[in-house]
Amino acid sequence: MNKVDRRRFVSTAAALTSGAILFGRPAVAQQPGTTEPVFRISKNDVGRADATAAHPLDPALQIARDSLKHIRENIVDYTAIMIKRERIGNTLGEYEYMAAKVRNRKMVDGQVRVPFSVYLAFLSPAAVKGREVVYVENKNNGNIVAHEGGMRGRFLPTMELDPTGMLAMKGQRYPIYDLGIENLVLKLIEKGERDRRQDECDVEFRRGAKVGGRQCTMLTVTHPVSRPYFDFHVAEIFIDDELQVPVRYAAYTWPTVAGGERELLEEYTYQKVQINVGLTDADFDRSNKKYNF
Repeated sequence: MNKVDRRRFVSTAAALTSGAILFGRPAVAQQPGTTEPVFRISKNDVGRADATAAHPLDPALQIARDSLKHIRENIVDYTAIMIKRERIGNTLGEYEYMAAKVRNRKMVDGQVRVPFSVYLAFLSPAAVKGREVVYVENKNNGNIVAHEGGMRGRFLPTMELDPTGMLAMKGQRYPIYDLGIENLVLKLIEKGERDRRQDECDVEFRRGAKVGGRQCTMLTVTHPVSRPYFDFHVAEIFIDDELQVPVRYAAYTWPTVAGGERELLEEYTYQKVQINVGLTDADFDRSNKKYNF
């Protein structure tokens, strides 16, 4: 991000937000505290929003687009500890911790010059500890290369799996090619642009959130009433103030009983993010001697 774009991004967030909120959680499930939002806009009339009129989501969409521009222009690769929890059907899974290496896709003249690449080493829970996964766009016949962890890893060989096949998608909401910070931003923009066509939306911005000890700006989007065209009740997005990218996303469904608590649908957190570390093809090669494929 050049200096002009960075000043624009920071000034946009600063103009919308101030105050303080604490997001400290030795356990991932701990919820952030509360504070008075400085910037809060609502539109809770039922009906379709005028596409040309201002909408509560507009400032959030602008921040997301600025973040996407920054990623595409300035972030080649990164490492992180990824923490994931997802609800599959009616079952909320365990937290999964993964050491992740990600190399972003880079296009030149409409052609893929650098393919989107992922390496994951599962750290916990015990049932999957030791699992390793590699995915490189347009390599390995488009498949994931993976071997199991835990007890099963002692007996099962390394396999190539269709990213959208039954085995690869077991216990997953999304295929591996949707993983990563850039893809998260793209999903946020997609959801925001879709929800912008509707009303009944409440958006809050707060400064001073913390994820993994790092200062963040927290955006909260709320749809008060369940409608067929909304896929979440509340979404919380935490944008790292220095890195200028989202490092946590959590979405909740409406309570299943009147007066009940909202229910977690999915959450993804990126901690210890290191940008532009110089990852190479070897970092996404199953023959890497540091790996256990």
